Amino acid sequence: MNVLLIEDDHTLSQNIKDALKSESLNVQVVYDGLLAERLLKKESFDCIIMDINLPGKTGFDLCKEFRRHDTNTPVIMLTAFAELDDKVQGFDCGADDYLTKPFYMRELILRVNSLIKRNKVRSSGGAHSSIRVAGDIRINEAKKTVHRRGKEISLTPREYQILLILVEKKGEIVSKADLIAEIWGHSFDANTNTVEVYVNFLRNKLDKPFGTNTIKTKVGYGYYLDAD
Repeated sequence: MNVLLIEDDHTLSQNIKDALKSESLNVQVVYDGLLAERLLKKESFDCIIMDINLPGKTGFDLCKEFRRHDTNTPVIMLTAFAELDDKVQGFDCGADDYLTKPFYMRELILRVNSLIKRNKVRSSGGAHSSIRVAGDIRINEAKKTVHRRGKEISLTPREYQILLILVEKKGEIVSKADLIAEIWGHSFDANTNTVEVYVNFLRNKLDKPFGTNTIKTKVGYGYYLDAD
């Protein structure tokens, strides 16, 4: 498995590289956001670990640009900040997971292995990708696109995943904990309001422009889709 590490702290990057190599992972290290951007356009990886504060181009901008042509490769963001706004911004840019410095190397290894495994499972189902329809909402799983009443709706990877799960459940209630486990994994803190933030983003794009109330909340239980 090939991992790209984008971290400008040479000591930390060496420690991370040694820890991942001890798990038989091949690690390539880049110290600059612009160099990383060029590399990501030429090569493919099984997982990407990137710092937020990078010279040349920030991790936020780098991840957002990367997601324009790759929505599948897992991305873990590293930062010295622990504020919720930073996490939300990171996830909104397309990150799959988030670690605040300082962290235990064992925790990073567990998250890397978990994301790689989860991505393999998702990719193996690619042959069964299809068009999903819920009312006037149309999802093309192969192209990762969403249309409503013929108009394409631009969603971030996290918004898309939440919508897809709700559509798959066909009106059944999905709890906040289940959404977190499915999208971010069990390592993510379920006590944050990240899910509420993303559901609000999704409503503003999917419902508000069309005067609908498709994504509904059952207080104390979770969310469900009412597309009829």
